[in-house]
Formats: sequence, structure tokens, C-alpha cells
Amino acid sequence: MALHIYNTLTRKKEIFTPINPGSLKMYVCGMTVYSDAHIGHARTYVAFDMIRRYFEYKGLNVTYVQNITDVDDKIIAAAHKENIDPLAYSQRFTDRCLADLDALGIRRADLYPKASETIPDMIAMIGQIIARGYGYVADGDVYFSVEKFANYGKLSGQNIQEMKAGVRIEPGELKRSPLDFALWKKGKPGEPTWPSPWSPGRPGWHIECSAMSSKFLGLPFDIHGGGMDLRFPHHENEVAQAEAATGKQFARCWMHIGLLTINGEKMSKSLGNIINIRDLLRSWDPEVLRMFFVQAHYRSPPDFSEKALTDVAKGLERLYRVKEQLEKHGKKETKHDPQLTEAEKLYHDAVLDFQHEFESAMDDDFNTPKAFASFFEFVNTSNKFFEQVAQPNPEVCSTALNMYLKLGNVLTLFQPKKIDVHLGEGIEVNEKLALLLQKTKATAKSQKIEDIMHALLTAREDARRHKDWKTADLIRKDLEALGFEIQDTAQGPVWRKK
Repeated sequence: MALHIYNTLTRKKEIFTPINPGSLKMYVCGMTVYSDAHIGHARTYVAFDMIRRYFEYKGLNVTYVQNITDVDDKIIAAAHKENIDPLAYSQRFTDRCLADLDALGIRRADLYPKASETIPDMIAMIGQIIARGYGYVADGDVYFSVEKFANYGKLSGQNIQEMKAGVRIEPGELKRSPLDFALWKKGKPGEPTWPSPWSPGRPGWHIECSAMSSKFLGLPFDIHGGGMDLRFPHHENEVAQAEAATGKQFARCWMHIGLLTINGEKMSKSLGNIINIRDLLRSWDPEVLRMFFVQAHYRSPPDFSEKALTDVAKGLERLYRVKEQLEKHGKKETKHDPQLTEAEKLYHDAVLDFQHEFESAMDDDFNTPKAFASFFEFVNTSNKFFEQVAQPNPEVCSTALNMYLKLGNVLTLFQPKKIDVHLGEGIEVNEKLALLLQKTKATAKSQKIEDIMHALLTAREDARRHKDWKTADLIRKDLEALGFEIQDTAQGPVWRKK
């Protein structure tokens, strides 16, 4: 089945074919870094991480660009409150926000261009817009003339005449029409400014994404994405600016992520229900959070709640139980009959069916609810198989495990758990693991949680061999207190996060 994607621009699902065979160029609107990253950001960037992973699974070489808005009214206001330079303020929150997304397990984009570093490109694009008759200067400000761009509204479905009835020109604005929007803002006292042909000032918000995507991906590019709330006016204005400046098509396909609700209510500062990622990670495993976001269809509005996370955690536990069984039975330490039994043949076929069902779901506009349904169906099949066959063929189990992990990776599952992330107070467990390493004089080859746990369990096994039951019990109890479940098996101890 060919990959079908819902294109906001055409308002229908379309067969997706990249502009250049074998490669894909994707731009996603990034964060305005005036405060910490919150779960609304997580919703969007987990979704696009999953989307990129599936493109890669399909064999495409993806170039993923995500901007950083580090020049903005909110940033300037927040920096003035702290009496620091706005760019220093935004750099602090750029580092914090990216660290939060790292901690959540979201792969980084290939490029993170900053508004402050691409202002010459914005000035050049504004100059093109003016030269082609779509922009005008008004006392040092520069505006885009919306009514001169015949296709304005094609992305959002807005009607210009209806829009005009609902907006007014604010006092102090010199624009010709209430629909026109700023391309360049003349500087005000206390604001950072850059030289331009029109005035010392700074760019309007919308122009940065038009300029950055054009610069780093060229026009047209394959996919432009962002949250549903950005469709109008931000994305509509991006289209108008880029196409007015160049005369070329901007982006072929537009993808918008459904907005998150919290306990049935819209997330907003006025309701006081904005939850920061780093605060949430103090209570919940990153994988539980990613699975919560990914299992909802990317265009749907998932409802965030503690109960929803609890349900996801239970489902994730089922997925890991099968992973552990496949890992155990996939080891080639015992002799086995090369001839497959009927049950093993059926299980091998079930692995192929699992892959087919997964791909069919994902090819249908990234239908992750159906993709997860295929996972849990395979979990049920696997559990029945292990009940029927006590010593299954290791190669069959190894093949199943590889497919299980490969498809899980697309959904952001089964990532190595690291403890070298910076979460403020949230690193307490990590520090205690490090202290436990020191206490037991165990050595881990890296800061990955898998290596630390291996070192601690090896130290525990050494203590048991030397009949040092006190140390062995201490390690087990301390790990359990930190939320790790230890199981002693015939193949040795195994661990999992509760």
C-alpha cells in the first residue's frame, strides 16, 4: 500500500510521493523560548519524531529542520523583568527546552536555526516581497499587503472579506488594511535591534519561518508541519510571504497536529493547567509519556490525565513482558531442532502478519491507534505461543524480536534509558543509582541505565557467590526502592522499571 497523508492544503488524504526520490525535506515550527517546554510541545514534537521515524523506516533520507524563535515580544518582556539581555535569556531557555525534549526521548532535528542568526535572510526576503509589489514601508515598519496576494486563505480556508469584517487597525499602526501584517518592526527603546534598509528594528514573527525553510530546504519542499493552532494566521502568512517573494510553490504537503486537552479542558495559562515536561518527568517514565502521545492519532485531540497515563503504563508493561520473553528465548545457547514445529511455523507467519498490519496502519495517514492494535494483537499471539512451546526455536524468536524492536522504534518505544539528562530535582533517582555504584564499588562502562544496571546486578551476583547475603540484599532493596523490579531466572537476573 502506498503512503497516504492528509494534506491540510487540499483538505484530503493524498498519496505521498517525495519531490526527490529517496529523500524528504521537512520543516516543523519550533519553540518560542521564553519559558520551559510543556506537554503541548511534547504532543507536537513526539508526533513529528514518529512521522520522521516512519519515513526512515520506509527508506527515505530525511532532512528535518525546526526553528528556534529567540527574538519575540514575550522573550523581551520576560528578559526585562529579570534585567538581562533578551538574547542571553532566550539562550538559557533554548538550552533548557532542548534538554527537556532530550529527556523525554525525542530525537533532535537535523538543524535548529535561530531567528537571531538568520535575520539577513529575512531582510533579503522582505526586500523581494517589496520589489514584487506585495509589501510596503510605513515609517520604518514594513507590512505585507494581504489583498494583493490572490491566494491568501488557501491553506486555512479563510475568506478575505469575512476576515476584514472582524479586524481593526490598532492605534499607532500605519498599515493600509487591517488584514496586513508586519514583516519588519521599527525598534523601540529597550528592544534588541538590527540594521535594515527601512529602520533599525527586528523581524515580524511570521517571516522567520518563510526565510529559514526556504534557505535550508529550498523551494518547494516536501512537508511543513506544526500544531493545529498555527494553521492561521502563522502558516497562512508563511505561504503568502514565501510565494510572494519567490513566485514558487512553498510546501507541497501541510501536516497539523491535534491540540492537547487536560482533563477535558483546553490547555491555557488562564486556566493554570500548563504542565512542564520536566515537572512531569519527576513522576512518570519518559516512555509512558511518549506512548501516551503516539498512541493517539496525530490529528486527534488527546485528553491528558493521570488515569490515561496509568492505563498507558499498564499497556507498556505488557509490551515489555513479550520483549523480555523474546530476548530470553532468542538466545542461541541451547541446541535446537532446525526443523520448525507447526506451532513455530504459525508463529513465524504471525510475525509477517504483524509487520503487514503495522505498515497498513501507518500507510493510512500514520494511523497509530491501529498500529498499536497490531502490537497488542501480536502480544496476545506471542503469549499463547510461549504457553504452547516451552523451548521455542531461538532463530524464530530472534527474528520476531528484531521485527518487534524495529516496529517499536517507529513508535518511539524501546529506547535505551539514559541517566545523563538534566532534570533539576528530577535527577534524584539517577544520583542514587550513582551512589549505589560507588557503595558497591561497581563500574559501569557508560552512563546508560542499561550499563549501570548490568554493573549493579553483576556486583550482586558476585556477592551471592561469596555468600555475602547482606550486600546482595542491600543492592536488591535499594534498586526496588528506586522503582526497579529484579527477577532471578535460570539465565541470570533480569530487571525492569516498575
